[in-house]
Amino acid sequence: MASIRKRSWETRKGETKEAWVVDYFDQHGKRHLKTFTRKKDAEAWSIEARHEVKQGTHTAASESVTVRKAGELWFETCEESRLERSTLHQYRTHLDYHIYERLADTKLSDLNTQTVREFETWLHKNGRSDALVRKALSSLGSILADAQDRGLVSRNVVRERRRRKRNGDRQHEKILAGKHFPTQEEARLILAAASGRWRPLIIAAIFTGMRASELRGLTWDDVDFDASVIHVRQRASLYNELGAPKSKAGRRSIPMGSYLANTLREWKLVCPRRNVKKDADGNVTDPGQLFLVFPNGAGNVENHSNVYRRGFAATQIEAGVSVSKVDDDGAPILDDDGQPVMEAKYGIHAFRHYAISTWIDLGYPHKRIQDIAGHATLSMTMDTYGHLFPNPEADADLAHRAETRLIG
Repeated sequence: MASIRKRSWETRKGETKEAWVVDYFDQHGKRHLKTFTRKKDAEAWSIEARHEVKQGTHTAASESVTVRKAGELWFETCEESRLERSTLHQYRTHLDYHIYERLADTKLSDLNTQTVREFETWLHKNGRSDALVRKALSSLGSILADAQDRGLVSRNVVRERRRRKRNGDRQHEKILAGKHFPTQEEARLILAAASGRWRPLIIAAIFTGMRASELRGLTWDDVDFDASVIHVRQRASLYNELGAPKSKAGRRSIPMGSYLANTLREWKLVCPRRNVKKDADGNVTDPGQLFLVFPNGAGNVENHSNVYRRGFAATQIEAGVSVSKVDDDGAPILDDDGQPVMEAKYGIHAFRHYAISTWIDLGYPHKRIQDIAGHATLSMTMDTYGHLFPNPEADADLAHRAETRLIG
């Protein structure tokens, strides 16, 4: 049972104050009071609280922990799970510089869809990018999921809100050739401009759709020239540490065409080796071992920023696949000679989009694309690339055959 009563009192200054108090018992028979400034809010909260008590999931505000406390418990869980150092660093940043800055002292029981929406708005207004806002909200949802497992909160309002938005009519921007990934002509220009040690890497990215971390962690043992297959069995983190793919679906085998195979065979002859030893005069005494397919000059994992800046970005600019760099006001940035400063049009991940869109154009089955792309589910593939599949002529033919089958 729960009751709502009005409470009035007079301050030391003689001012009359009013509030609405919800008086209720939780599922354990313990009495609680919660105060609101408006009767409307008290009534809405009371309805929700009665439902939670009936379900046995209610957590009173007096017994609830703060977002900061729950965040630290969640982070401890992440550390115990031995997540990659780069992932832990990212989560720590989300906590200290985004979530705690706004919600640190907020009780979990006080979080609702409105406070989550206000938090999202605050992030946007304070200069966070769309991508960062999504990641911060995802981390907040993970905090609440961990708190649910610990019995500290009854609901995960972040994920509830996400499901409602996903089921609504909100439209996501569809990835398009020429905007989000290279067109076929741009890909040709990039291939023609690729040179040196970056050429085989860029060719591999275009034709395999491998992620940057997977390319940086690829070993020669996983390149099977006889079977014309590249096996993805590990990846390199932002800290250049080698480890398993992030998901089970990440382990996969990707078909390799003759052009890519020949390119890799040639590259293997000059590919840097690790543990090369030299004497005092600089003569090689131990040639070392071939290990990584796309290493740095010492045969070790290449830094991600170098791969982009010196490889993918520089090659795009050389190929003319570039755009004018602009300042915060959208005005072109000029060099000392008054010429616009150019920057690469696409990031590394755009080459993955290009590869997958090519498989779609060639008529690869949906499930096969999911497998070689390393997507965890077919819905992930279709949500991102589904709009590239439709074939109006084939759809019309199927409709005609369906009619003929029934009515002749």
